[in-house]
This record gives sequence, structure tokens and C-alpha cells, in this order.
Amino acid sequence: MNDGYDLQLPAACLLRPANANDLWSIRRLVFGAKLDPTQICWQQFWVIESINKVVACAQLRNFTDAQELGSLVVCPEWRGKGLGRLLTKHLISQATQPLYLECLGKRLVDFYRPSGFITFPFEQLPRSLQNKFRLSQLGKIIICLPVNFMHYPENY
Repeated sequence: MNDGYDLQLPAACLLRPANANDLWSIRRLVFGAKLDPTQICWQQFWVIESINKVVACAQLRNFTDAQELGSLVVCPEWRGKGLGRLLTKHLISQATQPLYLECLGKRLVDFYRPSGFITFPFEQLPRSLQNKFRLSQLGKIIICLPVNFMHYPENY
């Protein structure tokens, strides 16, 4: 898909699978972004590093009959350089099952839409993801939490 974005990795940056030494850097990024830290498994992460520092990360989580793109974080000083889009595109290319994500607010929907994700009703998610996202859906219904579920319809 040509989304009009140049997905060149900046000079001195490296995209690679995470390793055990990256765990604390990943945790710091996830905690700093106020994302759910309870399901961090470094083996599922890809990172972008610059001069031996992890500056961005994202994970591709496996579920029954589905995968989830999650925990996408870019260090504030590295935002606006295309790293989030590059990680998104890379994880799309790595997906081997239908790919979904959960995001909060219109800004994130607008971020993922150019990569090909479409909003998707909770009721049509695979059961394994319904189980994971059930609390978010409840928050959406009860307190109007701006949760969105998205699906990438063209992968694997």
C-alpha cells in the first residue's frame, strides 16, 4: 500500500527483534506512555535503536486465530521522524494471522488508518480478542471511553 509516507529508517538507527537486554528499555517506554504493562513479553517486540539506545518499540502478540499490534511507543524526542509508521508497516509484514489493534481516541485512529487499518466492531472480533478487550468495551459502553478496535484486512 502506498500511503504517501517515506518509510526510510533515519541514519544511525537499526530496526531489529528485541532481545532480553531490551526488557527494561521496553518497560520504560511502555510505562512512560501509560500503556498496559502487564503483558510485556520481550520476545514479541521489535525495537528501533539509535546509538545503543532503544528509541521505539512495538509488539506483535499472538492469540488464537488472530494477532494484535500493541505497545507501539516512540520516545518523545524521536517522534515525527516516521518511526511509528515504520514499526507499524514492519509488524503488518510480519503478521501471519488476521491483525487487530485497540486504540484510545481519534488521534490514534487517524495514525493507524493511513497504514490500512479500519475500525472494526467489538462483536466481530475473534473470541480470543473479545476476551482480552472486554473491559475496554465495557468502559466504552458505561463511561463513553473513546476506545476503538481496528483490523488490518489485507495481511498474511
